[in-house]
Amino acid sequence: MGDFPSHLVTAPGRTRFARARATAIGVFMVALCLMLAGATSSPALHSPALLIEGMREISSPPEGTSWTPAPVDANGLTTVASADGQQFVLHTAAGHRTFLPGVNLGGTTPGHLPVELAISAAQYRAWFAAMSWLGIRVVRIYTIHPPAFYQQLAAFNEANPDRPLYLVQGVGLFDDAYRTTGNLYDKRVTDPFKQQLKDASAAVAGDLDRTPTPGQPAGSWDADVTPWLAGWIVGDELDPHAAAESDRRNDDAPAVTGKYFRSAGGATPTERWLAARMNELAELQAARRLSQPIAFVNWPTTDPLRHPDEPLEQDDLLQLDANHVQPTADWPAGTFASYHAYPYYPDFQRHEPALQRHQYGGRVDPYAGYLAALRKHHAAMPTLITEFGVPSSIGSAHSGPLGRNQGGHTEQDAMRIDAELMRLIKKEGLAGGFLFAWADEWYRYTWNTADHQVPDRRHLWHDPLTNEQYFGLLAMDPPDRPDADSQTLIDAEGGWPARRVEARTDESFLHLQIRLGGSPPGSLQLGFDVLPGLSGTPMAGSSDRRPDAVLALNLVGQTGQAYLRDQLDPLALDPVVPADQRGPAPQGWRAFELIVNRELTIPSTGQQLPIEMQNAGLLRYGDWRLDSRALWHAEGDELTVRVPWALLGFADPSAHRVGRPRSGKLTTEVSPGVSVTLSASGTDQSVGRVTWADWNRPRYTERLKRGAEQFRDAVVAVTSD
Repeated sequence: MGDFPSHLVTAPGRTRFARARATAIGVFMVALCLMLAGATSSPALHSPALLIEGMREISSPPEGTSWTPAPVDANGLTTVASADGQQFVLHTAAGHRTFLPGVNLGGTTPGHLPVELAISAAQYRAWFAAMSWLGIRVVRIYTIHPPAFYQQLAAFNEANPDRPLYLVQGVGLFDDAYRTTGNLYDKRVTDPFKQQLKDASAAVAGDLDRTPTPGQPAGSWDADVTPWLAGWIVGDELDPHAAAESDRRNDDAPAVTGKYFRSAGGATPTERWLAARMNELAELQAARRLSQPIAFVNWPTTDPLRHPDEPLEQDDLLQLDANHVQPTADWPAGTFASYHAYPYYPDFQRHEPALQRHQYGGRVDPYAGYLAALRKHHAAMPTLITEFGVPSSIGSAHSGPLGRNQGGHTEQDAMRIDAELMRLIKKEGLAGGFLFAWADEWYRYTWNTADHQVPDRRHLWHDPLTNEQYFGLLAMDPPDRPDADSQTLIDAEGGWPARRVEARTDESFLHLQIRLGGSPPGSLQLGFDVLPGLSGTPMAGSSDRRPDAVLALNLVGQTGQAYLRDQLDPLALDPVVPADQRGPAPQGWRAFELIVNRELTIPSTGQQLPIEMQNAGLLRYGDWRLDSRALWHAEGDELTVRVPWALLGFADPSAHRVGRPRSGKLTTEVSPGVSVTLSASGTDQSVGRVTWADWNRPRYTERLKRGAEQFRDAVVAVTSD
């Protein structure tokens, strides 16, 4: 089995192919699979990509012309990619490639924080094969990864010379003290960043040895991936207030006149600081006789355009312009403009008149208009959208034009939108699009749920209400182990409304399997007592005062709604929501909702915009294999329910912590478990308590999200045009 992690070695098909090599029947089966799959060679069937659930449903990569690097020499420096006007040119054996379809890869796995960089060599190996299988040609990382990343990338590319994965290496700020000091020029910020640039230059060349340091990978980097190094993106999404303060503090910072990069006239102190760092990186690469395009991270909040219709002051406060950081004639690879740009934020996309007039695909498309404006502004360099995408979460954090919201999508719809955006980026004349992200990341948080959770244990569970945790092409799911983990709460013939209830828990949900008794009722309430010391007004239709959370299900209409007691309502931790903006609920209860936009004013017109809410407690009916947002379904007298922990008031299920907002701050109380009550037709039935052990290391499995073939088709299309 090598060093494959346990959640991969049991993937469908691996043992079947092992047996096939041992028997004549197995040989026949391999041949049959080859014919059925239409594969052209046995290595495709044995690709480590197929260890990932769902990859077998994606047809083999299409044959095409070679992407083998064909580097060129200029000014004594070797480059495999270069900027040519608005084109980003990748030099390959089949000629110039001028559009880069890529994906962003984080550095960790569920149960770990970003600084832990927990991806195994086996995962890198399987993931690189899967990326290539999906037609992806570039992987972008944000920081130096452990040596295994570069070793596995080199090994994959050497084994697949015509279909390699190119690398865009990122280098982020190691110390973000500028956020509190308001000074990018602070040595605590600049010196560690310069060291990171130096180490990154050595890492990609296979020339780095580093001893263990907190927050950084250690070891010996001995794999040279520079033959496939397509570019660099340095820095982070800068905080506009802190960077603006840094500009005020450093107004007298000198212009940058480096050998390879310089600051243009009119460059701000922040732009000058970035120019100096990019020149330092270029010096490091030139010393190795190499040149690659170098850019800095930017995002709409600090883009160089003005947005007078933007309601949030911070999102039009600071302008950073890649046009002000210019390569010299000694740097043949040039530069490009790099943007993390999403179709739902900032709000100027919803209000800017020019964007509301832009036509794409036969309709008004503000996101397409915004990208076109960026491309027009950067008339002398390529523009790449180095983050884009929408999440497949139940919860949302913002609403965008054309339904491209920051959450609330099925997996299939998220993949469809991601595919649409990839095609849009290409057709609007930009030079590349990198999907965010390769895999779901459990540690992430978002503005409208972060205050509802215990922050230092967020990475130990997977919250369907937090959209930021669901951007991946790969779903990172809790394992489905009903037999091992189930508890029988009640098993009684003639029970009403249920005669049998089984429960189990995982890192995302409390699961219930209910066998209804007698004639199924028209409606059913599931009550959950999470804090025995808390009680109050019963939910309408029940006399039980104990439940703290209720799921009200209409079994006939196949609708449902989640409620929490007033005392557990997480919106008490957020900006005040007017009572008339809240969803209907019985006295003493609140519908489970999330804020997706505050009350705002459009500065150019003075128009007042009301607060916007998502009914995140809407209980969708259906098969969650078809609708990943579905939370319940019924077949005959069998009712299956899965309840996200947040709908039960948990701020950290891994430690049994329930959130209790007090005076606008989160406090928590330990739950002994969840006692379940079923109520129907005036009868309350106590069925028992669900218990589980605390966990400090979560379990997870990897799965390609449903609908990913749509994104695959878009990637193939943009590389075939």
